[in-house]
Amino acid sequence: MAHRDIIVIGASAGGVDALTRLAAGLPRDLAAAVLVVTHMPAGSPSRLAEQLDAAGPLRAARAVDGEPIVANRFYVAVPDRHLIIEGSRIRLSHGPRESHARPSVDVLFRSAASSRGRKVVGVVLTGMLDDGTAGLWAIKDRGGVAIVQSGEDAEYPSMPLNAAKNVDVDHIVRLAELPEILRRLTQEEIAAVEGVMSNRNLEIENRIALGNNGSELDVRSLGPASFFTCPECHGSMVAIEEGSIRRFRCHTGHGFSAAALSDRAATNIEKTLWAALAQLEEHETLLRELVQRARNRADPDAASRHASDATETCRIAKQVRELVLGPMFRTSPAGH
Repeated sequence: MAHRDIIVIGASAGGVDALTRLAAGLPRDLAAAVLVVTHMPAGSPSRLAEQLDAAGPLRAARAVDGEPIVANRFYVAVPDRHLIIEGSRIRLSHGPRESHARPSVDVLFRSAASSRGRKVVGVVLTGMLDDGTAGLWAIKDRGGVAIVQSGEDAEYPSMPLNAAKNVDVDHIVRLAELPEILRRLTQEEIAAVEGVMSNRNLEIENRIALGNNGSELDVRSLGPASFFTCPECHGSMVAIEEGSIRRFRCHTGHGFSAAALSDRAATNIEKTLWAALAQLEEHETLLRELVQRARNRADPDAASRHASDATETCRIAKQVRELVLGPMFRTSPAGH
């Protein structure tokens, strides 16, 4: 018999507080390694490892590329590197971003599902958008246990709610209940499995996360061509279907959930509209100057023509301004 010895946890907004509270409640003799990804800017001097180390009985430290995974400690992702499980060791990678994030929760979860199968417990905590949903689906698909924080308990419920909606989760829990559930799950005996059943698509995506060439790995085999282009590199993308989840990956390796793709599209549209507004206002100013010049040289036809163009340009600019200041962009996007 075997037991579950890998716990992978993903969080975003509100995650530092949630993880600190979780660390304080975990048992000293937890028979599993805990790997943690939170979203953080590339240049962020994250102190999460030190906070977790001080909060509870388990040792916590920043993950180091190539180090062996041992039970009874936290491995914390570092800024601008994916945290990946490869066999019995940690890998850190500067591979393509997933849903604008590096480190990505989905990358960690998929690598755990591929390497450890039924011995994995995946946990999605507070956060925005839906990073972690596809990775939790992979964990469940490979026989692992899927847990999400309850929406009522999460400071930012979008991540756990999206996961619960799209994955057949085993537990929806309040944070205070989680330490005991993890202790019990890691003590339960499970049927031993010789190795982990191969999954070609999962292996391709794990190798992309490690920085391998997506085109050489045949990204196009992951799904049919989509209508969309990658907002990171503008390459063509394929659509990947997993249960009720639809996501996208380009041939250079960038990955997006549908929600993350929509979030980026809204941002790009807003930038484009502001740029258009700037051009329209500059064009109106120029036309007003041409009106005055035409009047100065006693050319009423030109003055009338330029004045008409200026009025129409002003009308269009007003419409664009109303649009860019309207409810579509006034509402804060469900970002990280």
